[in-house]
This record gives sequence, C-alpha cells and structure tokens, in this order.
Amino acid sequence: MNKDTVRQVVNVLALAATIVVNALANALPINGQTTGEISDRFNVYFVPAGYVFSIWGLIYVALAAFAVYQALPAQRANPHLRRIGYLFAVSCLANSAWIFLWHYELFALTMVAMLVLLLSLLAIYLRLSIGRARVSVAQRWLVHVPFSIYLGWITVATIANATSLLYHLGWGGWGIPPAVWAVIMLVVGAVITVGVALTRADVAYALVIVWAFAGIAVRHAGMPLVAVTAALMAVVVLVAVAVVLLRRRRR
Repeated sequence: MNKDTVRQVVNVLALAATIVVNALANALPINGQTTGEISDRFNVYFVPAGYVFSIWGLIYVALAAFAVYQALPAQRANPHLRRIGYLFAVSCLANSAWIFLWHYELFALTMVAMLVLLLSLLAIYLRLSIGRARVSVAQRWLVHVPFSIYLGWITVATIANATSLLYHLGWGGWGIPPAVWAVIMLVVGAVITVGVALTRADVAYALVIVWAFAGIAVRHAGMPLVAVTAALMAVVVLVAVAVVLLRRRRR
C-alpha cells in the first residue's frame, strides 16, 4: 500500500470515527448529557437557535462526499488532494476530542481542541487556494465547497466556544456588557466574512455565516441590540454574496 493509498484510507476512517463519536454524543449520551444540554447552561449571546445546529447534517454529507471522492483510485495521485495531506485526519481527531472534552466538562481544553480544528481547516483552505485555484466542477463541489462550509461553521463555533469558556470562568468583560461584546464580535465576524467573500468569491463560506447570524437574531429576539445587529450583519454579508454573484455573471 503506497503513501497515497494510506492517506485515502486514513481520511475515510477518520471521518467515519468522527461521525460515530458525534452520533453517540447524543444517542448515549456521553457522560449522561447531550451536547445541547451543556450548551444551554451558558447564558451567552453568540450562540444561535437550536435549529441552526442542523447544519451539521449538511456538513457531514458534504464531508462524506469529499471522503468518497478522494478515495477513488483515479484521485490517488491527484496533486490538489495531496496538498491536504493528513490535515483532514487531524481535524477529525480534534472534532472527536472536542466532543469528549465538552461532555466531560473540561471546558478550557475544549478551546484547545477547537483551535486545532479551526487551524487545520484553515490550513486546508489555504493549501487548496479555495476561491482562487482553477479546478474542475467535481473538485469544486466535492472538495472546495465542503471545506468552505465546514470552515465557515467552525469559525462561528470557535467564537461561541470562547464566549462560553469566558462565561464559565466568570470573566467580567472589562466592564463591557455581554450584549455589547456580542455586537462587537458580530461586526468583526461580518467584516471578516465580507473580506473572504469578496477576495475569494466564496459564497458557501459566507452563506454559512448568514445562517448562523440569522439564528443568533432568532434566539436573542428578546435582546434587541443583539438581535438587530445580528440581522443587519447577516444582510451585510448577503449583499457581499450578491456582489460576488454579479461579478460571476458579468464574467
């Protein structure tokens, strides 16, 4: 078995293990509590409504499509896929580790796992030159789009994880009200997303952020400052998406 075949097999097994761990997290559930039940204990504003987390279904379907595609014999020596190396397996390991750390309430360590997951996906994103490299239609939909969606969601999840950890640690926010911090993070998140959308024409990444921001607006409808800001930032990102689509049409 050559090194390319090993990489293909490892990627498939790593994703399969991650899906099993995430399924068991709520089916058992691990440590007698579901992921959502733990999340609901944190009174933070950068967490969307429960229905928003259904995006994990789309993410895992997209990643499964990637895993199958990269495992095809015809893709064994694909130089574009070789750039991923074992980073995908690292991201899967970090994802699974986060589940166990979260369920056993080792919240400080969940931040470490989340950062490893974020950085591994960011490295994949940059190595593939998503939004800039000219690739086939198959590679765009089965490789680039899955990682755009995944990175977009983990970008949001990392911020949510950080806010939950700070809440758990009792951080006072330097006297700044939590709602104001949420507004700051929403604006910064929107600026970053608009930058990614316009410089890389990455619609998939941007739409994930819109989905998350809309969910934040829905969950915190009782806090107008947060809800209105989240809704406005979602609209701002949608405008950027429209600009990208118009550019494509003109080309």
